[in-house]
Amino acid sequence: MKAADVEPFFATLRAANPQPTTELEFTTVFELLVAVLLSAQATDVGVNKATRRLFPVANTPQAILALGLEGLESHIRTIGLYHSKAKHLMETCRILVERHGGEVPREREALEALPGVGRKTANVVLNVAFGEPTMAVDTHIFRVANRTGLAPGKTPLAVEQGLLRRVPPAYAVDAHHWLILHGRYVCQARTPRCWQCGVRTWCDHQPKTPAP
Repeated sequence: MKAADVEPFFATLRAANPQPTTELEFTTVFELLVAVLLSAQATDVGVNKATRRLFPVANTPQAILALGLEGLESHIRTIGLYHSKAKHLMETCRILVERHGGEVPREREALEALPGVGRKTANVVLNVAFGEPTMAVDTHIFRVANRTGLAPGKTPLAVEQGLLRRVPPAYAVDAHHWLILHGRYVCQARTPRCWQCGVRTWCDHQPKTPAP
């Protein structure tokens, strides 16, 4: 993608969706952290289904610790890898209580020190909860960045760094939401829906997929 194409690419995405947000359901920063931690190798729909059962019962670190491991697992067992996720979440809650007064820290280093919280999860929390212009590169963003030529890279970190360099500041806070949603619903993995794509004019992908 040419440098001159990046601005109209994002301007078009913004015009179609002026206020994009995560599809995970949450009401507090801690609920967001839990939802993102549970979302690894799971769909947002599946995570929301589980957290609708969990959050009315326990939506603070202290309350989840009080549930105990088996109690937590019983609420999230519909999610893939729930055994390991429950262990990570329990340990994360313990650290939040012991080291952070039960609050979610807003520093990257502190977030990434939490069990089950990698760079992508930290980026989501920093962006969605605290408004930082981070790029949480999941499979959708990785695909869209490479397929369009926006920020090609062989690893998620390379794509993240490319996006941070190329996305204009005016679009930086919302960019990762636009790219995730575009990858989820339009620029899909097996068959990109090019005939429905509003930004196809600036996309490097060839040949464009014709309408069925």
